[in-house]
Amino acid sequence: MQKFLFLFITTMGLATASASTVDTVAIYSPSMQKTIKCVIIKPNHYDDSTTRYPVAYLLHGYSGSYASWVETAPNLKEYADDHQMILVCPDGGYNSWYFDSPINPERKYETHVSKEVVSYVDDHYRTIPDRNHRAITGLSMGGHGAFYLGLRHPDIFGAIGSTSGGVDITPFKTNWEISEQIGDTINHKDNWKNMTIINMIDKYPTDDLSIIFDCGTDDFFYKVNKALHKKMLDMHIPHDYIERPGEHNGEYWKNSIEYQLLFFKNFFARNPDEK
Repeated sequence: MQKFLFLFITTMGLATASASTVDTVAIYSPSMQKTIKCVIIKPNHYDDSTTRYPVAYLLHGYSGSYASWVETAPNLKEYADDHQMILVCPDGGYNSWYFDSPINPERKYETHVSKEVVSYVDDHYRTIPDRNHRAITGLSMGGHGAFYLGLRHPDIFGAIGSTSGGVDITPFKTNWEISEQIGDTINHKDNWKNMTIINMIDKYPTDDLSIIFDCGTDDFFYKVNKALHKKMLDMHIPHDYIERPGEHNGEYWKNSIEYQLLFFKNFFARNPDEK
């Protein structure tokens, strides 16, 4: 009995020592002149090795925060271990849509996430600091944000994703304070035309991006996701698209992120670290 108890305690101790860890850090944003929080999940053995890791960035949705993804999908810690990657959950503000707002110079969440957060993570963690080992995805507003940042910064992100994403904002002109970020649809109609994903696909190179997105068939964003999928097929843009039963809720996103992280793991594996 004593031998069994000793083995049990030893095994539990090893499991605890090798479990993933969650850091909440404060990142100063020079572009917005304020400090913004961010969650960073490190895989097991990070603290007792010299290994460098690929990174997946997860963007939250409207009214969310840096803590939303961990609350929605507690299994993220297990996925960090299983896939041996660092997961980063930035804060995109209550309703930023991850734009550098063309009408409000105080809101620069595109710069914050794509430049300031990425630089902080690469400076403070053992990452593989290149586009072939960085991916970005998000839910709802964050799905729009991940595509928006990925398309505009292919030198930073090599793989992009979206789950239940607002990939076409034009049918939702009065929703979620989007007009507070890019202006009204009369005086700033070009912003609505040029800053939505389904139109950006025409203008930004996708040849060197790995792309995955999905949406539930009972989601209010289902039609715009299906339309984006059709347009990408017509344009012969390689991508993985998944639709399955589901609504715009945490249950769907918790299920979806498991498959998206596996997609990113496979992307990283095709691009071994040459350092």
